[in-house]
Amino acid sequence: MIQSIAKKEYLSSIRDRRFIVIAIIISILLVMATIIGMQNYESLKNERNTAQQTVNDQFTNSTARHPHRMAHYGSYAFRPKSPLSFLDFGIDSFTGTTLYMEAHRQNTANFSEAQQSTSLIRFGEMSVAFVLQILVPLLIIFLCFGAFSQEKETGTLKILLSQGVSITKIAWGKIKGYSLVVATLIYPAFFLVCIVLFLQGNFDWETGMLARYLSFIAAYSSYFFIFIMLSVIVSAAYTNSSASLITLLGIWMLFCVIMPKVTANIGDQLYPSITKAEMNAEIHEEVLAGIDGHNSKDERAEAMKQELFDKYGVNSLEDLPVNFDGLWLAKGEEQSSKTYSKHFDEITQTFQKQNKIATYAALINPFLAIRNLSMGIAGSDFYRYTDFLKKAEKYRYQRTQKLNHIQATRLKYGDKLTRLDSKTWKEFEPFSYTTPGLWWSIKNHWFSVFALIFWMFLLSGSTTFIIRKSKIA
Repeated sequence: MIQSIAKKEYLSSIRDRRFIVIAIIISILLVMATIIGMQNYESLKNERNTAQQTVNDQFTNSTARHPHRMAHYGSYAFRPKSPLSFLDFGIDSFTGTTLYMEAHRQNTANFSEAQQSTSLIRFGEMSVAFVLQILVPLLIIFLCFGAFSQEKETGTLKILLSQGVSITKIAWGKIKGYSLVVATLIYPAFFLVCIVLFLQGNFDWETGMLARYLSFIAAYSSYFFIFIMLSVIVSAAYTNSSASLITLLGIWMLFCVIMPKVTANIGDQLYPSITKAEMNAEIHEEVLAGIDGHNSKDERAEAMKQELFDKYGVNSLEDLPVNFDGLWLAKGEEQSSKTYSKHFDEITQTFQKQNKIATYAALINPFLAIRNLSMGIAGSDFYRYTDFLKKAEKYRYQRTQKLNHIQATRLKYGDKLTRLDSKTWKEFEPFSYTTPGLWWSIKNHWFSVFALIFWMFLLSGSTTFIIRKSKIA
């Protein structure tokens, strides 16, 4: 019986002109968002890959320079785009893309896309995720709002029940039918995107891109199923279709518009963050109080000199088998890096605490769950951004210390004139960033996965109970 009801709902839905018009509009928007997203991805990927290769070549082919001069010369790290970020832009447009890596400083990433765009970007961007998270639920609401209320208005529900069909079977038949309608609309688009990705060669089996894409589809399938069940339950609670529609639109407004802003404001109020200027001032004060690698005359430097004299049995810096300048620069770099890392970790933890409010609120709002999980799977979330910063900083620190080691072992104390040729700079591996695997993303967003599963079980278990208690007429 469930199959027959599902078939009836499926056929009646795809024959409804109103639904067809809305479905066509959303399909067009989905195709446009995909095309725009892929063009944007290809453009930014090529730009950043070219820029990264250029600065890497400039460093390795640099002219003869003193090692410390080379440390200050530095280079850039360009944050690469994740292959699936065209589906969900996430925070990519609002975070920096270019990081300058130099000695003694841990810089922040600059030049976000939002800085180069108009203020309209704050209202959101047309992306596949926007269509799937915001517009498809609206389509589901217009599809399902009359599931039971319309049957009650026409009296057909009583007829079905009088034939011995349980209201539970009717409900699950309708849910199945509506699920097939949504699948008919959405899955062909997913399939076409998959084919395009394969043709473009963006699926790398070693990095699990196929698994990421399938996880993306599974996550949104769960999200749509939640909205279908919720819409059917609300429809069963009313005897009037208009009241059912208004209620569902109110829920959609609460979930997709109001609560995301409210949770963000609550997070900001509970865990306020300091400004960039304030953080820079604190770092500057601590660095000044720490070791200055360019000043080898303070008490700490003198103590280190004496340790080296005792270790090597000499009485002067010139007699040391190592260059004190390089060792002292390395000591200063170690301390300043710890200072910068401490402050960056603190501000990162503050932002993560703010984000946790929206994460935990996913238990009362499935939109927040799919938004966070979608960004994580697409590789456009806060975790990937901070992972890039950490790996870039690790590379900067290791390269700077290697240059200090070269100065300490290959140059004599006080030698400011010797220049090392480009063969020396070719010893350094160029910077490259690899996106962590799918499992890393899932672990970071495990609560969002749990929230979606929680909503599915909650509504599945509630369907029978609530619909049985609803008024028949």
